[in-house]
Amino acid sequence: MARKRRVFRTAKVARRQARKRRSKISERRKKEFRWRGYSLEELQNMPLYPPEDDIDAPCIATLMPSRVKRTLARGLSLECEKLLERIESNGNKVIKTHCRGMYILPSMVGSTIGIHDGKQFVNVEIVPNMIGHALGEFAKTRKSVTHTGPGVGATRSSQHVSLK
Repeated sequence: MARKRRVFRTAKVARRQARKRRSKISERRKKEFRWRGYSLEELQNMPLYPPEDDIDAPCIATLMPSRVKRTLARGLSLECEKLLERIESNGNKVIKTHCRGMYILPSMVGSTIGIHDGKQFVNVEIVPNMIGHALGEFAKTRKSVTHTGPGVGATRSSQHVSLK
């Protein structure tokens, strides 16, 4: 009986095969976006508030988290209303706003919004996973502090810190 010869793979071949396996896995994992059981198209066609004659009809306001629900129940502010109109009427232009408290609605998906962070406008591309979050969450207002070595005016104890 003849024995099978064992063939050793080179590192390059092993990497190529691993890449191939990973790409097939990512293809299988890709799913259609669904938010609270609705597809993006269904969400975009849904009204913001329920019609007065049918209160139980599904609408965006009833699907949102409780904080957003309460905000929408009170009604959007004038500034937020104007922003929503500009987003829906505008094409692919960047829309700048200071309205950081505006919640992201399905009608905003696909647009680019410049959100003010206190110093400049941060361009944010709105994707479906952002629905229900506030605009201000995506433009940080604080920078992390990075300290350097001791400088002029340093105290006596910090002057002798090693400068590695």
